[in-house]
Amino acid sequence: MKLTKLDQIRAAEAQLLLSTYDRSPILFVTGEGVHIVDENGTKYLDLLSGIGVNALGYGHPVIEEAIAKQSRALIHTSNLFYHEGQAELALRLTERTGLDRAFFANTGTEAWEGAMKLARAYAGLKRSEGVNIGTKFLALEQSFHGRTFGSVSTTFKEKYREPFGPVVPGVEFVRFNDIADLRAKFSSEVCAILVESIQGEGGVRPLTQEFFAEARALATSTGALLIVDEIQSGMGRTGKWCAYQHYGIQPDVTTLAKPIAGGLPLGAVLCTEEVSRAIHAGMHGTTFGGGPLACAVAIAVIGHIERENLLAHATEVGDYFQNQLRILAARHEAIVDVRGKGLMIATELDSAELAKLVVAEMLKRRILINCTSDTVLRFLPPYILERAHVDSAIAALDEIFTEHAGAVSATQSTAHIAGELNHG
Repeated sequence: MKLTKLDQIRAAEAQLLLSTYDRSPILFVTGEGVHIVDENGTKYLDLLSGIGVNALGYGHPVIEEAIAKQSRALIHTSNLFYHEGQAELALRLTERTGLDRAFFANTGTEAWEGAMKLARAYAGLKRSEGVNIGTKFLALEQSFHGRTFGSVSTTFKEKYREPFGPVVPGVEFVRFNDIADLRAKFSSEVCAILVESIQGEGGVRPLTQEFFAEARALATSTGALLIVDEIQSGMGRTGKWCAYQHYGIQPDVTTLAKPIAGGLPLGAVLCTEEVSRAIHAGMHGTTFGGGPLACAVAIAVIGHIERENLLAHATEVGDYFQNQLRILAARHEAIVDVRGKGLMIATELDSAELAKLVVAEMLKRRILINCTSDTVLRFLPPYILERAHVDSAIAALDEIFTEHAGAVSATQSTAHIAGELNHG
């Protein structure tokens, strides 16, 4: 039997790559709009957008034109010299985040590393000025900040940290949205409180207004920094440029990445003028971060989002999506919660087994979603999603829950009874 191209690639990867991914057996080759297309020409509705990256979907002319134009001019210079893109992009980002200065990296985890280094450096500066402040970080339970050492040290789940221990010391985790626990663990030893406005990998869980406000007040009281991870929730996904803007709370530092350059690798650290005092030439850097190509595309993406009013569109279509999911929840007991903001949406189920099955069944129906925190279906579609696409997804979910939810529940009940009998 003749091997398909997918078969050949899978065999080659099995021999040549580290086994870091459990990939679905699909070979994607192109895409258009909100659809991605496999080697057989089959179109899939993408409600994951490369894990929140492809803000304008696939094959968008604005991105293609920016890449073509900049690639003919200049792709890379290194940060030893100037190019036209960084200051222009930094201006756009500072205006939209309310912060003052930017540092460009390649990825979200690199941006988070930069933010952590900035916090330690700023604390050192404050100590030199006579302020009593330590080096400790407070992060949140269920947090996810990336895979590098600093980032994974502030990521809650042990499965991400344990294989690489000992990780960076000086991190303590606070119970999510628990103000009393935050107050109990905060002290002058803390140099920064680390939060996601809406936890992404942790299950699309928003901070409460009260918890966020208390984190801001505590940090201000000692000179510690409030650092907000907007890598998944930022750049318009929730209907505002940053999710913290829904709360009316301003951080000292924020990090951006995923959708910022519409598919090209780019991350950013934004901070206040005050915090920027802690960094001088030679303290931090990157070879590729903020290169001409990525900056040019990011500028084009931001311009298109504004021209086409995609923040309002994300809000409107996101609200419609959540409403339809709530109608679905009224029909199916397996759905225990619907939450999110804009086009960052989650549906929590009562069973990890069912959640895994739903992702697989949606894939059979040519719709891409994923599962996070075991029981949470996560939707991170491109900002150009329309109501008709939502309707297709809801119809597919309705069909899947109708066919499978009862069967999964019965299987689990049988297994539970068997377990009780065996235990007895």
